[in-house]
Amino acid sequence: MPKFCANLTLLYNEHQFLDRFVAAAKAGFRGVEYLFPYDHDAHQIAEKLARHRLTQVLHNLPAGDWANGERGIGCHPDRVGEFQDGVDDAIEYAMTLGCKQVNCLAGIAPAAVPQEKLRATFIANLKFAAAKLKQADIKLLIEPINTRDVPGFYLTHTAQALDLIKEVGSDNLFLQYDIYHMQVMEGDLATTIEKNLHLIPHMQLADNPGRHEPGTGEINYPFLFNLIDHLGYHGWIGCEYKPLTNTDAGLGWIKPYFRR
Repeated sequence: MPKFCANLTLLYNEHQFLDRFVAAAKAGFRGVEYLFPYDHDAHQIAEKLARHRLTQVLHNLPAGDWANGERGIGCHPDRVGEFQDGVDDAIEYAMTLGCKQVNCLAGIAPAAVPQEKLRATFIANLKFAAAKLKQADIKLLIEPINTRDVPGFYLTHTAQALDLIKEVGSDNLFLQYDIYHMQVMEGDLATTIEKNLHLIPHMQLADNPGRHEPGTGEINYPFLFNLIDHLGYHGWIGCEYKPLTNTDAGLGWIKPYFRR
């Protein structure tokens, strides 16, 4: 069955960041992901991972001023230098943490910038990042995100992501498939996963509506998990949801998979 990792940005957020690792391990998770490691010492995080026998599955490239609403700078023409510096930072952290893949958030499209310039900027940034990350043996991922949760986000559909991957032309650029975001934007989850599995090294989940744990909404997760298993998917699935009550109380859905 699929391997599930805990998203420490949304799960166990009642704890301080460095305390979330032990909480995830005690719950049975063997891998973790989160938005960003950059506010913490990489060696402290690595010690937490080693102590609790956790795999660092994924983190994002630096994404601008998150606290003030920025959600990535990949498509921002006036932030290319900052983006490139962020790639170096991400590589340094990922190598210390043993993390083999990082995600690039495209960002909210700046107002008054023509679509062709946004696309050209994002493609150039992805070419730069994919090449540098390949030298470090780290995969680069891009993730479509729904415009209900993040209005104005540049990358919003699977087809758009696949078109960008083709245009970049790198063998080190992949699709991060977030089941929740794509249920909101396009549906047709099973067919999309099956058709594009060769380009999907990482998935994320939450139910819809509400972005809570599986079983609280409309998505047939038992069906999807069986399909993903049947297709031979070997990547991780990040549990990136907001617990309906608290994290431990909402883990009933996953316990049967931990026992297999």
